[in-house]
Order: sequence, then structure tokens, then C-alpha cells
Amino acid sequence: MIQTKWLAMAVISAALFLVGIDMTVLYTALPTLTHALNASNSEKLWVINAYPLTMAGLLLGLGTLGDRIGHRPVFMTGLFLFGLASFGAAFSPSVGYLIAGRALLAVGAAMMMPASLALIRQIFETDHERAIAIGVWGSVYSGAAAVGPLLGGLLLSKFWWGSVFLINVPVVIIALLLTPLLIKKTLGNPNRVWDFIGSLIVMVALVSLTYALKEIVKPTPDVLLAVISLLTGVVFMAWFVGRQNRSASPTVDFALFRSAGFLGGVLAILVSMVAFMGVQLILTQRLQLVLGLTPLQSGLFMLPMSLASFLTGPLIGSKLLRLGVERALWIALLIGATGLAGLAYFEHGTFTLQIVSLLVFGFGAGATASISSTAIMINAPEEKAGMAASIEGVSFEIGGAIGVALMGSIATCLYSSSIKLPTDLPDGGRARDSLDQAVMLAGHLNANVAKQLIVNADSAYDIAYLGVVLTGAAIMAALGMIYARFLRPTNTRSADARRH
Repeated sequence: MIQTKWLAMAVISAALFLVGIDMTVLYTALPTLTHALNASNSEKLWVINAYPLTMAGLLLGLGTLGDRIGHRPVFMTGLFLFGLASFGAAFSPSVGYLIAGRALLAVGAAMMMPASLALIRQIFETDHERAIAIGVWGSVYSGAAAVGPLLGGLLLSKFWWGSVFLINVPVVIIALLLTPLLIKKTLGNPNRVWDFIGSLIVMVALVSLTYALKEIVKPTPDVLLAVISLLTGVVFMAWFVGRQNRSASPTVDFALFRSAGFLGGVLAILVSMVAFMGVQLILTQRLQLVLGLTPLQSGLFMLPMSLASFLTGPLIGSKLLRLGVERALWIALLIGATGLAGLAYFEHGTFTLQIVSLLVFGFGAGATASISSTAIMINAPEEKAGMAASIEGVSFEIGGAIGVALMGSIATCLYSSSIKLPTDLPDGGRARDSLDQAVMLAGHLNANVAKQLIVNADSAYDIAYLGVVLTGAAIMAALGMIYARFLRPTNTRSADARRH
């Protein structure tokens, strides 16, 4: 029985690994993809953000769908859609098709992610086993996001950029075959309402608010567009909240957030993912475009962060109940902030010092994800496991989307305002758009002007990189210190009793 449990966990982990991988696997492929599809800086960010934003909008509704019809069929349907979308995205002929493919990938991922966590609640029945299994779950997801750039680099060293999607297909097929053999089908609650309209409303709200954020932090924002997007997001979010408060069976029960442990876990995931995804995106670009590393070398450079993220989940999960969830959470946040502070301090230091800093950051970020997952699930009633898992999934995806949008926009703003263009440079606006565009423009200039442009662009990007890393360190440290001061320990046995 124990062996079957952990084999089922392996299948769930393989599917979750794909979901996490697709958050970041394009990071090392972006320079190659930009050239192949002639993507602008804005289009690049949407290629990345189409996945987490669509996923975040659908997670809430699809999580409660699992509560209604059972989590195994939702999990398997998500697997199928994910495989189908992966195949289509691999052969996208343009940026528009790729963005659409990423959105469809997100639909499958939004079905798998909450279902996977709810299935763990179903398979593992004791607090100790659940803590370890949930720790593995958080570790696999954050670790997959960390290893994405390495996998992308490995594939790009031998194949074309579409291979980063095609690699998903055989894993999906194997998982689809094994799931019905290893995971027992359980009935859902047919009285549970599935609010698909509410999911669409919150998706519009999240996309609008994120777009407004991206526009506001641009060097030359379109104020009218930013205001319209912000108002749209606020109106739709208010509509969603009002709809949930009036519903007899809401998609989101806001009473869950009255638990300090539950709310603390959600906020910790948001902050750590903003830092994790934002820093990873900017770092992979710097390694290739400024330091001249190949995609594979860039992925290898970040491997220590990936390994640290993978290892922390099971390690923390086995000791968590003894250490205390709240104490472990603020310690993990401060460890992550320390790693980022080191990365900023050693910006021009040896690779060894930077890699050690990444190792510390990866440990802190991975531990934060694992501990937060446990904090959320132990503070939610059993009958709302799908809802809690959905809220957790939304936290991951929104954190990732905000990380890409906010940190990407901060980097763009700092880069554009810092770069000094050579005199009489044709198409200077293109060079200010992004470092990628400056590099492509330099290929059409005479040697002296091209060299000066690249030197200035690299210097500006270093400023942008430092700003992003310090921002990540600041938000993790701030939340960690707030938790250390105000988040009081809870009795996990009492929490377990409340769930039953």
C-alpha cells in the first residue's frame, strides 16, 4: 500500500513538474525565439505571461470542479489538454500562435494543479505523511520552475526552440496510462456548484490589473490605457468578490483568509514567486546577452538554485511539524532574501560567489514554497481541499505573473532610462526597447558604432539587473521580518481537528 502511494505520488509529481517547467523553460529560449519570430519586448513578456495569467484565472473554478465531479477525471483531462497544447505550441508559425498555444497549455495546467494537491490529500491520510507529500509537491513545483532554464538550454543546444514544448508529450502519455492504475477514483460532491462565469470574471480582472501594472512602470506609459486597464481590473474584481459573497456555494470562501496561517501562506507564496520568477527571467537574459553564455551554460549556471529548490521540500516537510510552520516560514523568507542580497553584492564578483548566492536563494525560495503549501492546506477544511488548492495555485501563478510583469517592467524602465545611445544612431527607439533589440540593431551598424552601442546597452542592463535583484531581496526580507514579529504559532493538531 505504501509503495502504491508513493508510485502515485511519482505520477502526480511528473505532471506537476511539467506545469512548473513551462513557467520558465522559455527563459533561456527567449533570445533565440525573439530572433526566430521577430518578437518585440512587449510580445516577449506576453509569451511568458499568457501562461500564468490564464492559469490563475481558471484555477479557482477548475479546483472547485474537482470538488464537484472528482479530482482524478479533472487531473486526467488536464493532462490530455496539456499534451495537445504542447504539440501545437511547438510548431507555432508566429508570436500570436505561440501566445495562443501558451494560453491553451494554461487551461490544462489549471486543471492539473489543484487536482494534484487534492489527490495528495486523498492518498495520504496522516499528518506526517501529508506534510512530507505536500513538501514534495511544493519542492517539485518550485524546483521545476528553477530547472526550466537548464532544460531549455539543453534542448536548444541540440534542437530548435519548439523542442521545449515537444518534450512534454511523452511524459503526458505515460502519466495518462499510469494514473487510472495507481490512483483510486473517488466521487465528488454533486451539490458543489461550479462557477465557470466567476472564473472568467476573475481572469479578466487579473489580466487587466497586470496589464495596468506593466503599463504604469514603462518609461513612457500610455496613461489613458493604464487607467482603463486599472479600472477594468478593479470593476471585475469587485464583481467577482460580490458574486462570491452572494453565492451559497462560492468558488472562493473568503472566510478561509481569517486564518492567519492560511493568509500567511498565500502572501508568502506571492512574494517568493515575484522574487523567484522576476530574478530568474532577468538573470537568464543577462547571462546570455551581457556575459555571452550559451543557453546551456546559462542553465548550468543556475543549476545550484534548482537543486536547492528540489531538496528543501522533502527535508523541510519531514521536520516541519516539529519546527513550527510559522517560524519556519519567516526563516525561509529571510534565507531567500540573504541569497539575493549576496547575488547583488557579488554582481561583478567571481562565478563561484554568485553561484553560492543562488544556492542560498534557491534554498530559501524552495523552503518558502513548501512551507506555505503546508500552511495553506492544514488550515483548510477537508471538504474545501480543492478550493484551498486552487487558491494556492492562484498564488503561485499570480506571483509568477506579477514577477514577470513587475520585474520585467522595472528592468525595462531602468534599462531604457540608463542607456546612452551613440550620436546619430538610426532607430534609437528600437535600441531603447530592449537589450535584444539593441543587439539586433548593432548587427546592421558599422563596427565602431555597433561596439559602442553594445557596451552602453550592457552597462544599462547591469543597472536593470541590480535593481531587480535588490527589489526581490527587499520584499522577501520585509515579509520575513513582519512574520517574525506578528505571525503567532498555531497548534497543528487543533488545525487538523478543525478540518474534520
